[in-house]
Amino acid sequence: MFKVIGFIAGYYFLGLFGALLGLFLGSIADRARAYGAGGINPLQNALRQSVFLETMFISMGKLAKADGRVSQDEIEHVELLMQKLGMTPEHRAQAIALFKRGADPAFTIESTYARFMAVCGHTRHLKQVLLVYLIAMATADGDIHPAEESVLADIAHRLGFDQATFSQLIAMVLNQSHFAAGQPATESALEDAYKALGVTKENTDQEIKRAYRKLISQYHPDKLIGQGLPEDMIALASEKAKEIQLAHDLIKQSRNI
Repeated sequence: MFKVIGFIAGYYFLGLFGALLGLFLGSIADRARAYGAGGINPLQNALRQSVFLETMFISMGKLAKADGRVSQDEIEHVELLMQKLGMTPEHRAQAIALFKRGADPAFTIESTYARFMAVCGHTRHLKQVLLVYLIAMATADGDIHPAEESVLADIAHRLGFDQATFSQLIAMVLNQSHFAAGQPATESALEDAYKALGVTKENTDQEIKRAYRKLISQYHPDKLIGQGLPEDMIALASEKAKEIQLAHDLIKQSRNI
């Protein structure tokens, strides 16, 4: 939108040179609007992708070790993630090394998140996508150990989320996972669907639609790639979008909208 306005305004005031300048500046404004200030420079994508994955695997190791031991389920969860990402043997070895670094009791995550925020902190959605993936790992067995929740709360704080937003995200991710295998046929399915979207039965149809669209937008492949999410992780984002879609469909069916 801004690049069209910039082109027209530039041509009107400065001719062809002004049109090109307006188009360039408008494109920058469009990227800032879509991706946030950190997404303005697409040349930073490779760096953001690298930092995102490094932070994620270190954090997964930290979470896995939070309760004192790394369980077989947690190891399998990481193995499955690496398979989904289609990692080469070299990248797999790097990911495992990062996971082990995070699992070291002597390791602290301050510097990891300081770097993440410096590189990715001004880019929309990447912070929330990272936190959602980590919550999904912690809730993979249907519950969160208090020690894991403590680590997640610390990470959420470092990413700039307040306690209320963090608590809502946990409830949303946990209930979204109920739709991973399709719409569940349980008595609590509709209640789970509302929680998955972060809304309640008291919300209006329009409020629910806005919440749904906001969530779906956060997992839009083009937006996430534009912000620096590694392309191999888009499939995971699509899985999350499918869960949200199924939850929304159930709510629509119940309301006949």
